[in-house]
Amino acid sequence: MINVEFVNDTAASVLIVLAGEGPDGAVDWTPPATELDSRLNGALVRGAAEQRFAGKPGQALDLASPIQGLARVLVMGVGPLAKATASAVEMAAAHAVKRLLASGQTAATLVLSGCGELDNADTAAAAGFGAKLAGYRFDKYRTKLSVEKRASLQQLSVAVTTPAEAEAHFVARSAVADGVYMARDLMTEPPNVLFPEEFARRARGLSELGVSVEVLGEKEMAALGMGSLLGVGQGSVRESQLVVMKWMGNEGSSETPLALVGKGVCFDSGGISLKPGEGMQDMKGDMGGAAAVTGAMLALATRKAKANVIGILGLVENMPDANAQRPGDIVTSMSGQTIEIINTDAEGRLVLCDALTYVQRTHKPTHIVDLATLTGAIIISLGHDHAGLFSNNDDFADAITKSAKSADEPVWRLPQSKSYDKLIDSQFADMKNTGGRSGGSITAAQFLGRFIEGDTAWAHIDIAGTAWKPTQDDPRENSWATGYGVRLLDRLVSDRFEH
Repeated sequence: MINVEFVNDTAASVLIVLAGEGPDGAVDWTPPATELDSRLNGALVRGAAEQRFAGKPGQALDLASPIQGLARVLVMGVGPLAKATASAVEMAAAHAVKRLLASGQTAATLVLSGCGELDNADTAAAAGFGAKLAGYRFDKYRTKLSVEKRASLQQLSVAVTTPAEAEAHFVARSAVADGVYMARDLMTEPPNVLFPEEFARRARGLSELGVSVEVLGEKEMAALGMGSLLGVGQGSVRESQLVVMKWMGNEGSSETPLALVGKGVCFDSGGISLKPGEGMQDMKGDMGGAAAVTGAMLALATRKAKANVIGILGLVENMPDANAQRPGDIVTSMSGQTIEIINTDAEGRLVLCDALTYVQRTHKPTHIVDLATLTGAIIISLGHDHAGLFSNNDDFADAITKSAKSADEPVWRLPQSKSYDKLIDSQFADMKNTGGRSGGSITAAQFLGRFIEGDTAWAHIDIAGTAWKPTQDDPRENSWATGYGVRLLDRLVSDRFEH
């Protein structure tokens, strides 16, 4: 993990300065970059010409320094300076950390002081946030990692005119970054280490931050009639778990208006409807929704959010042993509705529906968001840049879309209507657990919508394309697991539910 601090001093062995994209391809140098160029006898200007550095976002000019005490200089592009925002600086800091992470350097300083409108507490905090996200590594099980591949960077200092104010702005962002780290760790752990009971144990650790945590085992869930969730896990030797986390940060109310529900399939083999072997190792990440909810709860508790939020995790393994459920089985959900199992690999919705019923009947939230790596169809529809959003409430959907954009974890709303219901109607039960290939993400959402009671505002976010990615183009997601959803949920709470 990268330690971030805010300072007045720019003395460092590695300096990071910013530059903008000027007209006609010319570099628009910030005052700190101009000053450094003078100290280097014009090396930055010459280097920019030689390396075709134009100050575009994501571009870097990387030079060794002849000055004693200054080993290396990084110039990071932020695009047109007049339009540069805190978000642009956040990305520049992330790009810089990604370049330096295994460079052999242990510390660096990003210079914002003297950068005009970019020299402020909020921009500095954003830079620290980007740096911390980019500093994530998961090397826990690597015993033969060569020296040149080991993470070396330990600290990023951000030089800003108001370091104390920047530190105050960074507190909340740092808490969110910690939540993202936790989500990434949970997703990346191998499934022989992170199974439902171990996931629940780690969730219990949030009690140290003031989160109330309760864990229901299979006996308790059976007594509640959770035949749908339990059916998924019956093929595994690992016991299924339901984790209930409560953060009561609004001292003026005992109600929990917002519930976050996460799909937590700790490993998904597909069950009897076995998945192809190629790529199955990624199915350790099929608990990305539960990971995001857990990370969000950590973030809220760490920054002492003034809101009451409940987090629900449905934790199972979907395995094909002799006791596994079969296509053709009919299970009874906690809601009393019956479900014909058509495909045992459409298991996430079977977990979520009982979790949704439980939280509504037990805690009566006015708003619910569920997150799930639910369908491959959403990847076909939206790729890896947007999560799919479904909702029964336009106002709530708009609020989520706005918060998602602000958090830079975008969503795209897809349609729902009763016309899709016929695809999941069953000849033998109240519904089928899959409606086939056509509109696969929509019919999955339609299925979940049947378990929303009364006028509860509900949103389903399908994160199958965003929870992990085949490439790491965003420097803040310098890992297989992205932790998608933590930033979005935290921002939603801040924007809509915090008092």
